[in-house]
Amino acid sequence: MTPEALSAALLTIVSPHLAGAEGVTITAADTVVERPRNRDHGDWASNIAMKLAKRLGRNPREFALELVPALEAVDGVASVEVAGPGFINIRLDTAAAGEIARSVVEAGDTYGHNSVLAGHVINMEFVSANPTGPLHIGHTRWAALGDSIARVLKASGAAVTTEYYINDAGSQMDVFGLSVLAAAKGEPTPEKGYPGPYIQTLAQRVLEAVPDLLDKPQDEAVALARDLAYEFQLAEIKQSLESFRVHFDVFFSEQTLHAPDAETGRTAIDDAEERLRAQGHVFEADDAVWVRTTDFGDDKDRVLTRGNGVVTYFAADAAYYLSKKDRGFAEKIYLLGADHHGYVGRLKALAAAAGDDPSVSLSVLIGQLVNLNGAKLSKRAGNIIELDDLLSWLGADALRYWLARYPADSPLSLDGEQLRSRSNDNPVFYVQYAHARTRSVARNAEAAGVTREAFEPGLLVHPTETALIGALQEFPRIVAHSAELREPHRVARYLEELAGHFHRWYDATRVLPFGDEEIAPVHGTRLWLNDATGQVIRNGLDLIGVSAPDRM
Repeated sequence: MTPEALSAALLTIVSPHLAGAEGVTITAADTVVERPRNRDHGDWASNIAMKLAKRLGRNPREFALELVPALEAVDGVASVEVAGPGFINIRLDTAAAGEIARSVVEAGDTYGHNSVLAGHVINMEFVSANPTGPLHIGHTRWAALGDSIARVLKASGAAVTTEYYINDAGSQMDVFGLSVLAAAKGEPTPEKGYPGPYIQTLAQRVLEAVPDLLDKPQDEAVALARDLAYEFQLAEIKQSLESFRVHFDVFFSEQTLHAPDAETGRTAIDDAEERLRAQGHVFEADDAVWVRTTDFGDDKDRVLTRGNGVVTYFAADAAYYLSKKDRGFAEKIYLLGADHHGYVGRLKALAAAAGDDPSVSLSVLIGQLVNLNGAKLSKRAGNIIELDDLLSWLGADALRYWLARYPADSPLSLDGEQLRSRSNDNPVFYVQYAHARTRSVARNAEAAGVTREAFEPGLLVHPTETALIGALQEFPRIVAHSAELREPHRVARYLEELAGHFHRWYDATRVLPFGDEEIAPVHGTRLWLNDATGQVIRNGLDLIGVSAPDRM
């Protein structure tokens, strides 16, 4: 019996007791059962009696005791006890609990998927690094976290579009072009320009594409150098992300917000100003155009257009937010770096000024910095540690796992040698080894003639089997919580706990017959449990973008 089935049974049992109670209704979300901290208290527990007692004018313990007979009659329930002020502790019979092994294997890659976010249409923007240089260690954490969050959201029923905002408008692009052109000419990097051998490489590629570049007028040469180098650098960024197993559905160019419409001559930024003005939040002062964001909790009003006619970054932010809204994204998640705390208030104010409820339409996650001991600065980029170098040194698995196993808001200091180690002290190795061990057991079972033809879950009575079964039952709940809280580290920590249960079970029991022992139903049944564990580890690792090797 799955916890979902038990929760549904509890809902059916409790609902008749609400008849005649005005305004008291419950759903399956109210009858979700939880795993007791102390397993001596049973397999599952519910506090539904205490939740409803006050609204029903009942004593919670007495109400809980009334529910016991019906719960005990549920197929698969071995016993029910009421503890303390009204906790209902439920113990399943061994066969009912063990059925989870078959459920997992039959569900395959979809086990753990749930529908808690069904109907949610989400745009998730993360990384969004300037296309003026390679991705570095700072971007690495946002890439791993953002992609993992998107995966758990999708597994929980949400329709998610991942998006990379390309900051390809503004003065930094001209400085980039000047830097590449200077390198092509063999001249020093211009003041406030972009240094590093990667600029030299881009300059060489531009010269190969336009051999007569240096013969062209300065303005034309700068534009060519800028546009071609931008194209080459963006392609490299995309390749780095794909190597890191991070896929974006949309790469959104900021230039499109500034580009005049062919018919009207108006830009998306012009339209954004008009729409905010129609909402009554735009005003003129000091020869500039402003949005009165202080009406919505911002620390100061924001300028859209300066007195000289130049639009601000906030104007582009406004047009971009409205673009997401117009594309049908009711919910928008922004994952921003540690230096972007000031953006939270202005983005929420912007959402409110656009007529949305920020508590529903907007979620801003601030990630903290990460450093990695032993990492070397890039020879190509000079003063940064490139993502490509980290992948060559550590591999995508170790890097993604370690970045996913901590909350986004915790500063992170990693030890490169620990990430590389092949020992049980390295969590990614520990979890991956558990998966590889399940595959080894399956191969050996096949060679010995043990199959999954027999399945008698009532035979799974060893304490390590009880613990392993309980952990498998928890996986859908872990995925759902990770999605609701935007915390994929819960999946990683769960996998470490599951791997521990599996390793202890492996040491204590046998799937294969011992010596001349005949193959018995218990061996086939344990093979189901072994394969179910491997499936859950595989599913969990996929949610954080980590591979599940068959051999190690």
